[in-house]
Amino acid sequence: MNPPHAITADNPVLRVPPAAPATAAAYFGASLAFHADVSDVAAALAADGDPGFVLLDSRSTESWDQGHVPGAVHLPTPLIAGRAHELLDPAVPVVTYCWGPGCNGGARAALALAGLGYRVKEMLGGFEYWVREGFAFETRQGPGRRAADPFTAPAGSEDCGC
Repeated sequence: MNPPHAITADNPVLRVPPAAPATAAAYFGASLAFHADVSDVAAALAADGDPGFVLLDSRSTESWDQGHVPGAVHLPTPLIAGRAHELLDPAVPVVTYCWGPGCNGGARAALALAGLGYRVKEMLGGFEYWVREGFAFETRQGPGRRAADPFTAPAGSEDCGC
């Protein structure tokens, strides 16, 4: 009989064994170098002083008008090559976002910016999770805010505690 932690072919989770700890540390460390989550971005923007990065919304004007993060710079991905130098300081890191986890527009914007020499991260969850976590947003009609989705943050908190 196999011990409960044994790697077996009939266990879909452990069919491919977990990486060695050093390999896992390198992978997850690299992942954090490329990504920021919504709660961390919100906390940095809410803190006193300069957050140390520019938040960039890479969606269309119609999407921006529907809702965006307050203080974000609007630069649709197709315009990055021609306009980034007008709007962004190459010495300041950029955090990109698009609609949400089902959209890779934030990653495409990050790739375009990295190709121009910018240091860049992508905000995981995009605008969808910004709204779902209960953070304030702006629309063409004015400011907005929705109650946090209880599946993204505990009731009464804007932080999942991770």
